[in-house]
Amino acid sequence: MGQDLGELERQGMARRTKVEEEEEVEEAPIYGDVLELILSHVPLVDLAHACLVSNPWKHAVSSSLSHFNRLKPWLVVHTQTTRSPYVTTTHAYDPRSQLWLHLKQPPIRYVSALRSSHSTLLYMLSPSKLSFSYDPLHLAWHHAQPPLVWRTDPIVSVVGSRIIIAGGSCDFEDDPLAVEIYDIESRSWDSCQSMPATLKDSAASTWLSIAVNDRQMFVTEKTSGATYSFDPATKTWHGPYDLRPDPSVFFSAIGFAGDRMILVGLIGDADNVKNVKVWKINEETMKCEVVGEMPQLLLEKLRNGNSTLVSIGVTMKGDFIYIHNTLGSEALLCCEFRSNGEIGWSVIENVIVSDRTRLGSLVFTCSDVGIHDVHKALRSDNRRFAVQSVE
Repeated sequence: MGQDLGELERQGMARRTKVEEEEEVEEAPIYGDVLELILSHVPLVDLAHACLVSNPWKHAVSSSLSHFNRLKPWLVVHTQTTRSPYVTTTHAYDPRSQLWLHLKQPPIRYVSALRSSHSTLLYMLSPSKLSFSYDPLHLAWHHAQPPLVWRTDPIVSVVGSRIIIAGGSCDFEDDPLAVEIYDIESRSWDSCQSMPATLKDSAASTWLSIAVNDRQMFVTEKTSGATYSFDPATKTWHGPYDLRPDPSVFFSAIGFAGDRMILVGLIGDADNVKNVKVWKINEETMKCEVVGEMPQLLLEKLRNGNSTLVSIGVTMKGDFIYIHNTLGSEALLCCEFRSNGEIGWSVIENVIVSDRTRLGSLVFTCSDVGIHDVHKALRSDNRRFAVQSVE
């Protein structure tokens, strides 16, 4: 009997030792490259929460974003009804996580139709007010008195601390090419040199594409490629420059992808688009160099089942260029400048397009969104993110 009892005690000790070992394994912390690799598969909106676990986790998130799966510019799409009160919903595509997100937030008081300009600026213009937003997720809106000249379809840009509004004036105004600058810091308007006379018949955002850096604004006629630059510091225009690198380009749009000035052009004609090409522009010489060409399979996606392709919308930031058909945005095309110097192309399914959204308007912006921006959104006005699934 004593021998049996001793055997039972030994078996009990063995079981306890095994359980303790299993508990130690379960409680062993995940750290170093293993944790960073795991975090590289976590969407940015969830990494914002992971940063709050502990300082080691916060460091791991930062290191993972630096070494394993870097941040990539978000494509932000605002869907707005066409009548007052201009109800708007906001969705974003994060290429790092390959997810569509719905930014749920309290309604914004819209004073007029929402518009976008040079990828990062949102604005609304009414006879009583100019409202604009240029932070990554457009959480903050700034309000100013309207410009002195009433306009219906101007080009609008932000260069440094200045808002530039040009052209787009009503027929009853004396100068259809009038240019005004709003200083964000002093909150004051100032008039300056009008747009070049050759732009008289196209001085509106419908016909002009713009690109801005921290020093100046570039304006290009979408059909001819005639281009001018405007320096808000000296309030002067320069040009013209010919940004039609191929005589068969019938529509073009410009912008900045990082420090690269980019031109995207449709080749052929609206009834027979042969290709879409991407050029890099030398700012000093204004010469164009081909850097990419859309694959034919993606061109068919861009057509969206139509025989004609009249125009495209282009939004860009960092190493990414997003392209959509202005007459139908079921498919979004992405062009990426990769670290090896090559150009990569991909298709993004636009999951937010539906019969309801087709009745409204889609406004596109593109932003560098980081952990801080997600934290700021989650801390303010009951905002939250929800993954948008395919309907």
